[in-house]
Amino acid sequence: MPRRHLSPEEKALWQKLARTVTPLRRIRPVAAAEPVTAEAFAEALDKPRVKGRVPPMRAAAVPPPPRPAPVPVLDSSWEKRIRSGRLAPDHSIDLHGLNLAAAHVRLDRAIGDALAQGWRVLLIVTGKPRPAPAPGETRRRGAIRAEIGDWLARSPHAHRIASVRQAHARHGGEGALYVILRRA
Repeated sequence: MPRRHLSPEEKALWQKLARTVTPLRRIRPVAAAEPVTAEAFAEALDKPRVKGRVPPMRAAAVPPPPRPAPVPVLDSSWEKRIRSGRLAPDHSIDLHGLNLAAAHVRLDRAIGDALAQGWRVLLIVTGKPRPAPAPGETRRRGAIRAEIGDWLARSPHAHRIASVRQAHARHGGEGALYVILRRA
């Protein structure tokens, strides 16, 4: 798409607006770099290097997969219902296709609505955890799943969350979480 140029009226209006703006911080002028001559560059290459042992490069440590949140112990009836898949969520929300900011807002709103309605179990579909990055992969995957534990911990409703558990395979398995809320 070709770039649109401003009309003379738009330029005048923009200049008028630009004169009324004060910068947030003073911009310091950058000193111009001195040009390097070919002789100086060749001389720098010919200088002897410092001798010594070069430490071997360490392999980058692979961080462990992010955990959703601390998991308080629930009573045995809850544990059995979660393991067997008999736990029926009162409400579910799907965060697929949202950016991080929209997903965070939707999650907080859903927890607030669940507390207002008196629901106990929310099913939150986040998508599967981030796999190990493939060589040359630039697309960021699993960002919502990586952030959801922090969001729940910092939520204004954090004191009302009893537990966060991975969902049963019937409800999404690794790609979903149960958020179990405390009674009022």
